Amino acid sequence: MKFSISREALLRPLTLVAGVVERRQTLPVLSNVLIEVDGDQVALTGTDLEVELIGRTVASAVEQQGAATVPARKLMDICKSLPEQSDIQLSVEEGRAVLRSGRSRFTLSTLPVAEFPNIEETDGSQELSIPRGTLKHLIETTAFAMAQQDVRYYLNGMLLEMQSHLLRAVATDGHRLAMCSRELEVNVAEPQKLIVPRKGILELSRLLDDSDEPVSLTLGATHVRAHTGDFTFTSKLIDGKFPDYERVVPRGGDKVMLAERAELRQVLSRTAILSNEKYRGVRLYLEPGNLKVMANNPEQEEAEESVAVEYDGPAMEMGFNVGYLIDVMGVLNEDRVQMTLADPNSSALLEEPGGGDALYVVMPMRL
Repeated sequence: MKFSISREALLRPLTLVAGVVERRQTLPVLSNVLIEVDGDQVALTGTDLEVELIGRTVASAVEQQGAATVPARKLMDICKSLPEQSDIQLSVEEGRAVLRSGRSRFTLSTLPVAEFPNIEETDGSQELSIPRGTLKHLIETTAFAMAQQDVRYYLNGMLLEMQSHLLRAVATDGHRLAMCSRELEVNVAEPQKLIVPRKGILELSRLLDDSDEPVSLTLGATHVRAHTGDFTFTSKLIDGKFPDYERVVPRGGDKVMLAERAELRQVLSRTAILSNEKYRGVRLYLEPGNLKVMANNPEQEEAEESVAVEYDGPAMEMGFNVGYLIDVMGVLNEDRVQMTLADPNSSALLEEPGGGDALYVVMPMRL
């Protein structure tokens, strides 16, 4: 294998592919990136056995086709440190990868290409085409509510639900829930529900942009595959049953509060400084026209701040994890936020005034 390529043409796919590669690997070959040269096409593949990403770029000159696996992180760091617009020549010599650029020369170890695992091709049961911006919006407005390392493994990911003319993303960690739905011209023979693992969702989000260009999704029994231009992304699916989220969404709350989103977020952030570091609880005292936010901690320190709101119901007091509320304020797009409550012990429903395409449920805390 021997080819030349500009630094920029190599760096973009390499940076994204290296993001999939784990630093600490059980199999040494998994910390490498597979480079394959075919014609003038260069394909870079990274995987951690759960998520696989293939990025494609074009070489400026190819002397010899072939393939090699080289340490992903080191190759990326070398490319980043080279001057902009520099030319890179990569070749395999005596079982080692040699990178030359200007007066620099780097020799990297390689591992046999045959050892590099590839996620087996499964027959895709269904193909869908979705605007990239729509899928990115669904992920970005809900991803924060995914669990991180929950024993209920099906919560460590996001539910993507496809019905005819509807695409929905749902994430929950058992204490809060985020759901976003968009009407779409998709035709599905029967409703599909996939649970994509957390890492797969975060990597997919990095690949997408806000354009209306389509991303092609192939849904298999155990994998989902996305094609976006120069990238092919594959993720295993979590085999499990996602909770019935419809039951979690509180219906029939009759106490509705409207507040300025940015102002409320700042008030919550300031009050959070003196909340209990472990439980992060704040007390909300809601009365007509006013919301008082209070926090205290084991050191007997206290914070109290009031913010003007639109509310004309009975006074009530409830407790919440302040981090959960701040997260919701961070992803809403509107200038104002609507909070619907039934009573102090029921979950709060947060959304854009009048409801938007996303809704958020936060469970109360006993303080």
